[in-house]
Amino acid sequence: MKAFMKEFKEFIAKGDVMSMAVGIIIGGAFTAIVTSLVDDVIGPIIGMICGGINFSGLAITVGSAQLMVGNFIQAIINFLITALVLFSVLKAFNKFKKQEEPAPEPEPETPADVVLLTEIRDLLSKK
Repeated sequence: MKAFMKEFKEFIAKGDVMSMAVGIIIGGAFTAIVTSLVDDVIGPIIGMICGGINFSGLAITVGSAQLMVGNFIQAIINFLITALVLFSVLKAFNKFKKQEEPAPEPEPETPADVVLLTEIRDLLSKK
């Protein structure tokens, strides 16, 4: 049991696990931001453009059961809007990140004596 606990402590203390935990926490906070952006900003704008269409009230009754098809359609629409927002944010982030990266340094010029020796080597190898 002690060996198991020791191994478990080592696993938890690894940087990968800690980084993953931080990523999950940040992801949860970011999810709240994206959800608010979609529900409170983009959703109403799309609702105005589409004439206030909301599918969540759409239902099909089969016997005594009520299938809430509208909620499913609304969830798909919300997913697509959220995916579009995330795609746009990540695309802008990657573009900004690419601008920050310094340009790669050009290859240094080969010294003249090395070029001359290379030419001599090539001429000798042809003979």
